[in-house]
Amino acid sequence: MFRDKVSDVFFDLDHTLWDFERNSALTFEKILEKHDVRVDLPDFLEIYIPINLAFWKLYREEKISKTELRYQRLKTVFDELKYTVSDEIIDQLAIDYIRYLSSYNHLLPNTIEVLEYLKPKYKLHIITNGFQEIQEKKMVNAKIRDYFDQIINSEMAGVKKPNPIIFHLALNSANTTSENAIMIGDSLEADILGAKAVGLHTLHFNAHNDPKHEICHMIHDLSEIKSFL
Repeated sequence: MFRDKVSDVFFDLDHTLWDFERNSALTFEKILEKHDVRVDLPDFLEIYIPINLAFWKLYREEKISKTELRYQRLKTVFDELKYTVSDEIIDQLAIDYIRYLSSYNHLLPNTIEVLEYLKPKYKLHIITNGFQEIQEKKMVNAKIRDYFDQIINSEMAGVKKPNPIIFHLALNSANTTSENAIMIGDSLEADILGAKAVGLHTLHFNAHNDPKHEICHMIHDLSEIKSFL
């Protein structure tokens, strides 16, 4: 559908290519045991996953800092679980979470297949709100770094998706235009609405069971990208 228009494909990373939930769960399994935090991992994750998304929304909207995000998402979960943990342990968990997260490298199904399919035909890039110090490590460890030309992150841009500045920076860095670019990501707000606002084509990868919408085409498996590009 976009084949005749697009020369550059921009991907989000977490929840779109890199299997954030699986890798995050493995990281928590390691660090909770390391610090002798005796909570049931499935119970912890059930509470953590939506809380993490909520705090990331606040972070995107510049309502909390990176430090507050890392502390508050854990503190809130332990409060919900009624499990007492010192601030010192929470701070250490937050540090170790970032330290170990990029050491796990599971990708979402069909990631490599789709990147192999796209690479000969398009220039591929990443636009991510993730922290600069670990996004590169994630891609290297998952053996997908070489598929991408430009890696644009929010710390580099000084703003986060959906702010138009980060998309304009990405287009300029890739030496392309919005008419010739498509954004593929999991966040309707950050990836899809943000990209559409500056004129990019969009494809919504529905990683969170979002309701149907008419904003753009929605896919549920990365292999479906082949139908559009």
